[in-house]
This record gives sequence, structure tokens and C-alpha cells, in this order.
Amino acid sequence: MPPKRLLVVAHCPSPNTRALLDAVLRGARSPEVQGVEVVAKPPLEAGPEDVLESQGVILGTTENLGYMSGALKDFFDRSYYPCLERTQGLPYALFIRAGHDGTGTCRAVASIATGLRWRPVQEPLVCRGPYRDDFSASCEELGLLMAAGLEAGIF
Repeated sequence: MPPKRLLVVAHCPSPNTRALLDAVLRGARSPEVQGVEVVAKPPLEAGPEDVLESQGVILGTTENLGYMSGALKDFFDRSYYPCLERTQGLPYALFIRAGHDGTGTCRAVASIATGLRWRPVQEPLVCRGPYRDDFSASCEELGLLMAAGLEAGIF
């Protein structure tokens, strides 16, 4: 049986947001998880074909003016209709690097994911306020949870 594929699409314009992505990938690629291939792409390089080849998605974005990054919005704009009828029920998770509260970003991503009929596996992970080292631990846990859930067939 081929491994399941977990797609990670994250916009990382700064060293801090890159550290969050690295933590997600470290968790998702944990040696504890054997049956999942993890593919990471920036939003401007990812497209509907990547989603269609995946059994789960982790989305990552900065909070930009109370919204998701333009790059992640572009990914959704290009992927929405090609995926609409073909990815219903796809499990997804979201992490946000938010300078404020992340509410608008969560709402915007959830609105699109709901339209696609994707299934959230947990509440969005919102890393709020000034950067803290514990953000990385939370992101690593998110990656591990998603990969392990895919491997076990929970998601």
C-alpha cells in the first residue's frame, strides 16, 4: 500500500514563520510515523494537483490586515474550483502567525474550507502576539497529530 500524502502549504515571509513551518514539518516527519509522505510547498508553488494527490492538508499563514496572506488566498483562488467536487471531506489543519488575535484569518480560511467541504481536524493553532519559543512546540505537535492521524486512518 503506498504511503498517504500530507500536503503542507505555508506562507513563511520571515525567520519566525519559517521556524513554525520547520516545527510542523519536524512533527509530521517524526520517525514515529512511517506511512505518510510529507510534501511542503509555498502557496504560490502549490496548486490543485497537489491537493488532489493528498489525503490531508496543513495550511499555514501570517495574519495580514486581519486576513490570510495574499499568497495563501492565491492558492485557494487557483485550487477552489478544480478541487470543489473532488476533495470533499479532506482533513485539514491550520496554523496562523498572528500579530493581533487571528480571528479574521481563522474566519476567512474556515469560510473557504467549508465551501470546499473540507473537515477541520482541530481548532486553528493561532500563535498570537510577540514571538515565543513555545510556538514551535505547538506547531510540532500539530504536524505530528496530523501525520499520525492520517497514518492510523483516523482522518
